[in-house]
Amino acid sequence: MAADKQNEAKVSPMDENKENLPDGGLGLEILQIIKESQQQHGLRHGDYQRYRGYCSRRLRRLRKTLGFKMGNRHKFIGKKITVEMLSDSRYLLLVLMEAERAWSYAMQLKQEANTEPRKRFHLLARLRKAAKHSEKLEKLCESPRVDAKTKLEAQAYTAYLTGMVEFELQEWKRAMEAFNKCKTIYEKLASAFTEEMAVLYRQRVDEISPNIRYCAYNIGDQNAINDLMQMRLTGGGGGMMAEKLEALITQARTKQAATMSEVEWRGRTVPVKIDKARIFLLGLADNEAAIAQASNEETKEHLYETLLAECRDTIQAVREELKSEAKQRERSSDADSGKVSNLQFLHSYLTYIKLCTLVKRNESMAHTLQAKLKEPEADENKRGPRPQDLIRLYDIILQSLAELSTLQGLEDDHTFQKEVSLKTLVYKAYRCFFIAQSYVLVKKWSEALVLYERVLKYAKEVQSKAKSLNNSLKDLPDVQELIAEVNAEKYSLQAAAILDTDDTAEAPSQQQVKDNTPLCNRLETFRLDPTLVGKQPNLVQFPPDFQPIPCKPLFFDLALNHVAFPPLDDKVEQKGKGGLTGYIKGIFGFGS
Repeated sequence: MAADKQNEAKVSPMDENKENLPDGGLGLEILQIIKESQQQHGLRHGDYQRYRGYCSRRLRRLRKTLGFKMGNRHKFIGKKITVEMLSDSRYLLLVLMEAERAWSYAMQLKQEANTEPRKRFHLLARLRKAAKHSEKLEKLCESPRVDAKTKLEAQAYTAYLTGMVEFELQEWKRAMEAFNKCKTIYEKLASAFTEEMAVLYRQRVDEISPNIRYCAYNIGDQNAINDLMQMRLTGGGGGMMAEKLEALITQARTKQAATMSEVEWRGRTVPVKIDKARIFLLGLADNEAAIAQASNEETKEHLYETLLAECRDTIQAVREELKSEAKQRERSSDADSGKVSNLQFLHSYLTYIKLCTLVKRNESMAHTLQAKLKEPEADENKRGPRPQDLIRLYDIILQSLAELSTLQGLEDDHTFQKEVSLKTLVYKAYRCFFIAQSYVLVKKWSEALVLYERVLKYAKEVQSKAKSLNNSLKDLPDVQELIAEVNAEKYSLQAAAILDTDDTAEAPSQQQVKDNTPLCNRLETFRLDPTLVGKQPNLVQFPPDFQPIPCKPLFFDLALNHVAFPPLDDKVEQKGKGGLTGYIKGIFGFGS
């Protein structure tokens, strides 16, 4: 927060002075100011509380700069901005910031109202307050001192906030009229000004469009539902519209789900009693059609994630029902306990949809990476895709196929098991191909060649097994293309291996030139050595090697073993002859 305040202190004075036009008229870039402020102060991450704090601090600075204080710390004295006071465009900015502060507080309460419904009343009050401030701004802009562009932007801003209020009150007709007015003004402004400003106006039009379609649907336009469903699938209508679109489409599918009672899969008809499962199965075809029609990979990835999230929620709902069914079976002695129940088979069907969607999503990502892998690298510093990335994707695909073969109720379905094993072989071949390519990058030619042979083995096995299962090959990658690519890679690999052996044969001659002998040891030979004029020239060896030196001699007394000492027997006997008399003489010193 301290850093935010320092940034505001640096940026805000310049922003607050730039609205005055050089021709003497007052102008205010309303949409540009609020968009820049929102992006820089929290709304990039959906933090409305931070943006509200910024609006409050900017209001305080504006009042202090303009000398427009509301009393002092002891007493509040309310003041109103009038047309006569419009000598500076910052008075208009003051009203705009008041409207933005109220709007951001309303959006903050909108987020909190999901867990605390009572805050919805406060939300509506703040939205009305924001609309009231915008109306005040529009009236001030009617002054002849304000330029025409600012007047139009103020009208569009007022229409937008009024539409938001009516939208929350579910007054669809009035909300639609306000949004249409706002959209018309911004479209006119986009066509009249520079491209930089036009982009900003078009973004606002795109934000309003989902609200207009939603209002049209609630008024009674049934054609709008298709646009809304497509918009929801492609990630449009963020913010306030996201939850409403989810609720609307769920409501539409719930009405259709009342007529759906069963589903047929793998030759078995299963009753569908869970509402969430009915709604999901009804929307499955629409989701798959939208994925097939997706214009780019980013949209397709978003659609896959949406479909997988819905599928996981549906599986969880069926799992809860399975728990209660298991408890009922424990209480009652069921004779036919070995047979898979309808609910368990429905769970297997939904799991099959989830795993197949995972396989398709990872395969789509693999195709995108393969296309990027074949493109030349534009920037050497930027890390591009590698074969290791594709190996990981095919690992996930093989894991999903392994789970498919273990689904309950399909253990005895030999056709299904054959289809899964065939798909496993196809993706194993592709995984093995990219492992070989990763070995080629590190010049391990023999390992890569063995792996290419393994790819051909898998591909031929697929072709032999595919004759009896023609229908299951429709959604699989073409194995014939893989065989052709492997044969081409084998020839290029053999050529690269031969060239690499030539390089290794020439390497010793280069190593002989590049030796690390110091200059003092090769004074007799001339050689151009650029390192001698560098920062670390190799002149002498330091520290020097150890050299042998004579050490101090060691002396050993060998003569002692050959010396014959004189006999001392006579002296030893004299000491023994004294007896007691000699002992007494020795004490008193007479015998010495």
